[in-house]
Amino acid sequence: MSGIFCFFRRFYNYYFSPDREMAKRLKNMIGFTPAHLNHFKLAFYHKSTTSSRDYAISNNERLEFLGDAVLSTIVAEYLFTKYPNGDEGFLTKMRSKIVKRHSLDEIADRMGLDMLLSHYNNTRLSRSMLGNALEALVGAIYIEKGYEYTREYVIRRILRRYLDIHELEHFDDNYKSQLLEWCQKHGHTVDYKVLSRYKSDKRDKFKVAVYVDGKKVGTADDFNKKSAEQLASERAMRALNILPPSNCSAHQPAEVEEKEDDEPSSDT
Repeated sequence: MSGIFCFFRRFYNYYFSPDREMAKRLKNMIGFTPAHLNHFKLAFYHKSTTSSRDYAISNNERLEFLGDAVLSTIVAEYLFTKYPNGDEGFLTKMRSKIVKRHSLDEIADRMGLDMLLSHYNNTRLSRSMLGNALEALVGAIYIEKGYEYTREYVIRRILRRYLDIHELEHFDDNYKSQLLEWCQKHGHTVDYKVLSRYKSDKRDKFKVAVYVDGKKVGTADDFNKKSAEQLASERAMRALNILPPSNCSAHQPAEVEEKEDDEPSSDT
């Protein structure tokens, strides 16, 4: 698409499109008015909303798939450059801490993506829908602006704004391993059981419980069995006073204002 055509498309979307309010909100969020506004609308259509025969192209799953790959690559490149002496194990753990579902859900919530999801979905919003929408948004940005802009946007407007990368270095989010180590040290047994497996948002979801000395001390639901075990372990550790009670992630930083020259270049 030529530059002049993109300019007029963005001008129309910002001032005359039926979705101009979304276009204006997106410009504040991503730094430019989309020419392909339909891609960005699709980023906020969750699969549970549609039942049409064109299921695969009427929700954000494909954009989520693309955005997940792009985001993972950007984070890997960012960490590779930032930690020139970091070994493969350290870099892998750091990337996992950043792109894991819970972290993306937290970031998307603070970005205000719940407002856009509420507008386009006639369903009860779940926490996981936030992270999915963030990945889909990254996919839409990549399609329209390419890798370099997307990379700059993710680093400056997501990683630096919503994460304390230095605190993450020392943050251990492997609660299952921590709980196992604590139980071994204090002579306790620990066991995990899948209590149920059911459908949620057309996907399998697992309800997992963790037992210490045969007593159930934590339960959690997630789409991935290992993720459910991690969350159940964290809840068990808080119930056992191994971790302090908390209503938010220990590594979540205060939002930092950036200088204007740290923003990706924008256009109307």
